[in-house]
Amino acid sequence: MNYYFNKTIKGDFEQVLEKVTQELEKEGFGVLTEINVTETLKKKLDVNFRNYRILGACNAPYAHKALKAEDRIGTMLPCNVIVQEKEAGEIEVAAVNPIASMQAVDNGDLGEIAEEIKEKLEKVIHNL
Repeated sequence: MNYYFNKTIKGDFEQVLEKVTQELEKEGFGVLTEINVTETLKKKLDVNFRNYRILGACNAPYAHKALKAEDRIGTMLPCNVIVQEKEAGEIEVAAVNPIASMQAVDNGDLGEIAEEIKEKLEKVIHNL
């Protein structure tokens, strides 16, 4: 089982980033955090790196369910989605596969939650 699912599309990086955020919202996710890897690496290491963002996406009702089922599941939240420019105009969007990450947790109640979140994240990627 792959730990992520992805799609590569043509477009402008910032426009794709906006589209990803919109598609996440359609599936009930908010973006809690946005890490600009490009800026961080430049600032911390003086390294030039391609456009790369990590979005910390959260679907509050599902996060609540997961936290009630397993109080330490917060170590795996939120769901990360990356947007990276592989080359000029070629943008890859990838999301964590929550089923793969939940395999490490011995709690059967999380299986259904992970499956539902997986379906939502796959829909986001598919709709780009």
